[in-house]
Amino acid sequence: MGAAIGQSLPIAVGVLITPTAIIAVVLMLVGRHGGTNGLAFLLGWVVGIALVGTLVVLLVGGAHNSADAEPPTWTSILKLVLGLGLLALAVKEWRARPAPGSTPPAPKWMAAIDSFTAVKAFALAFLLGAINPKNLLLVVSGAATIAQATASTSEQLGALVVFVVVASIGVATPLVVYLVLGSRAASVLEGLKSWMTQNNATIMAVLLLVLGSKMIGDAITALS
Repeated sequence: MGAAIGQSLPIAVGVLITPTAIIAVVLMLVGRHGGTNGLAFLLGWVVGIALVGTLVVLLVGGAHNSADAEPPTWTSILKLVLGLGLLALAVKEWRARPAPGSTPPAPKWMAAIDSFTAVKAFALAFLLGAINPKNLLLVVSGAATIAQATASTSEQLGALVVFVVVASIGVATPLVVYLVLGSRAASVLEGLKSWMTQNNATIMAVLLLVLGSKMIGDAITALS
């Protein structure tokens, strides 16, 4: 299980640093239903990542069910395709960087966050964690890496639990700040939101470039 955790950990960190999700949970925490919606958002995030990860682990792991067998070639090809997809997204994010001194426009749905119910907060987190193209590629990549690293189903699922926990730290951190600092958290969260908003594209471009290159390198090694 150690190999599965070690190989998938960098990808989990990529999911952890998802500026859009962090900004969304910060906006909820400073809104009218802060604590309730923040908890619902974290739950939706965890469920979304865990669901996609479990499906991929079961699918890819089913083709690698012998402890002595090498992973099938198609799993390495899948990692290569996923890596190329991450590189394509990295280029897209880099080109979307705001001009120096300008503030990037926020998605329209962010304006409605203050009126969200807990159900809507859960649904938004599920979509951002599991359906958003960038996160979907990362979660599928991480789960495929786990499934390819070990043939043991119990070890795969154990490594996936670690992956989900690490991938959720970014969303959980603002909630912890809110619960610990109470009314004093507003200025801290506002500063975090402003920094994430300004640097969103650059952060994601660099992360996707590094992770995509890693996936491609691992795939080439396995295929050679």
